[in-house]
Amino acid sequence: MVDRLKDKTALITGASRGIGYAIAAAYAAEGARLALNAREPRRLDAAAQTLATTYGVDVDVHACDVSDRAAVDAMIAAFERTSPLDIVVNNAGIHKSAAFLDYTPEDFRKILDVNIYSVFHVTQAALPHLIARGTGRVINIASSAGKWGSRNQSAYNASKHAVVGLTRCLALEMAPHNVLVNAICPWIVDTDLADSFMREHAAAAGVPQAEFEQAIKNSVPLKRWIKPEEVASLAVFLASDESSYINGQSWSVDGGYTMT
Repeated sequence: MVDRLKDKTALITGASRGIGYAIAAAYAAEGARLALNAREPRRLDAAAQTLATTYGVDVDVHACDVSDRAAVDAMIAAFERTSPLDIVVNNAGIHKSAAFLDYTPEDFRKILDVNIYSVFHVTQAALPHLIARGTGRVINIASSAGKWGSRNQSAYNASKHAVVGLTRCLALEMAPHNVLVNAICPWIVDTDLADSFMREHAAAAGVPQAEFEQAIKNSVPLKRWIKPEEVASLAVFLASDESSYINGQSWSVDGGYTMT
């Protein structure tokens, strides 16, 4: 299919690489205008240039830290002046593995700031505009870690549980305004973040990284990591008119892992 998102503008945070970039590319392929955010201006500009050249779509960028509310307010205002938003994808996220007793308050708070407070800031700043237009989509990139517990990543799991909970609450509040709110919960996606995840967890377990990775892959029925494009294809569906009666759901993309 093509042009499922024609004449729509999508804000994507954490869009310069990984899942965010894959979603941006998939949206561009479907005709969407892009409003992209990341922290690093140079990498963000390079991603925007590639997307604009490849897909021939309009791409606007705004580099900032989405855990900073003042910066987020300025970003939303800037995007609204150039092209009103229809779709908001909260993708920015970080990870740090540690035993609970080893987390510093600063490390724990930083993960919450980026993984859940950024969702709060961006969504709260954007929603009045979507409500005023009487339609919109909010898609939160959570994690399968938002559905269960695991060792050595209490901060990350707590943040992703919060994203799932916030998604459900917002879906109820926004339904009267025809703004649909859903979450995507991937297991391990083949990105830079996954590599750091494996390295940290292997170190915590005291085993070689390759051995740890293979053990995790063997626990998944499909025996491989998720491709970023597989998450992006679901994000396209949830942003399109095809999902017009889907609200408040947390979609697992995990190769059957949560069934095992």
